[in-house]
Amino acid sequence: MRRHSTFLLFDFPGFYQRSFCWFFPRFKTFFFSTILLLVSCKKEAAPEVLNLDGLHEVELAGPANFPAVMKQPDNRLTAEGIELGRRLFYDVRLSGNNRISCASCHHQDLAFSDGLALSNQGASGKTLDRHAPVLFNLAWADQGLFWDGGAKNLESQAFGPLTSADEMHQDLYELEAELKAIPDYVSRFQQVFNSAIKSADVVKALAQFQRTLISGNSRYDQYMRQEKSTVLNAEELLGMNLVQDKCGSCHTGTLFTDHNFHNNGLDDHFSEANEGIYQGHFRVSFNPSDLGKFKTPSLRNVVLSAPYMHDGRFKTLEEVLDHYQYGMRLSSTTDASLFQDQGKPGIPMSITERKAILAFLNTLTDHEFINNKLQSPTN
Repeated sequence: MRRHSTFLLFDFPGFYQRSFCWFFPRFKTFFFSTILLLVSCKKEAAPEVLNLDGLHEVELAGPANFPAVMKQPDNRLTAEGIELGRRLFYDVRLSGNNRISCASCHHQDLAFSDGLALSNQGASGKTLDRHAPVLFNLAWADQGLFWDGGAKNLESQAFGPLTSADEMHQDLYELEAELKAIPDYVSRFQQVFNSAIKSADVVKALAQFQRTLISGNSRYDQYMRQEKSTVLNAEELLGMNLVQDKCGSCHTGTLFTDHNFHNNGLDDHFSEANEGIYQGHFRVSFNPSDLGKFKTPSLRNVVLSAPYMHDGRFKTLEEVLDHYQYGMRLSSTTDASLFQDQGKPGIPMSITERKAILAFLNTLTDHEFINNKLQSPTN
């Protein structure tokens, strides 16, 4: 029986928020000194406690201006599990043709999006119907995943792209067999899950890794936490207030999303074709009031994640503002918060206000996050 350490994870300069400890014996002294230095401005470091599995458990915590992280008792984070998930995330063996990894459509430098409106990089070469979403701050996603909320959590979500004929097109039994042929994976799965390799544990490891992708060190965050003498200029501050007033009903709070589903006036007709994929959350809830409602994306790193909307129809943020100002299409489920122009559809914005909003959105780019080498491929 070995002792384990409970690590507190933050997204600060010079600190790897996922705290991988697969080389723990070699770096134990360095790692603990780093942890103690960083948590001094956050909270007390957790004491060592016994772990019957000999794993180094991780307590996930966001930056000071973030809400508390939801606990995941069915898939507790460990340093070894997170590292296993990172390796799997970048491994093309997860696809049926051994050419596509999760990272093929989720690039770190683009806040784990892919820069395409609708990708055709999957196994079939077919153009997909949905834009690849960003992957960050998923530890707070509690209203369902995918653009329509079709997956309850990260674990169940992963089975979608893994098995889709148009994405990774992997047979899960073949995946298990491929991974079992690699001694390093056999050893890691045995260590983390105390069992032979199973697809259920593959998605658990992927989820552990993805929950540690925390983006919270933009200029905006540093300003809010009064760090590094960071200031926002007058235009950026005006934009911050405008975003709160005009966009805050959906892009709310520190995370800049309510994780909910809204009809933002993109369409006035919602086809039943292709298993209702154009109907939004309705295809999950079967509630007519959810027709055309899609998940609110975060505004964080929004400058990096073009194009925009669930189908990538807008190439630029200027086009997005155009839509909200005078491009909305009305239906019975169009969100009431978008009627801001004296009860008429649209959000009024002057030229000065539009420039200020765009200036503020630039302050939400987290360069530390997109350049963190320790959430990149292992080789």
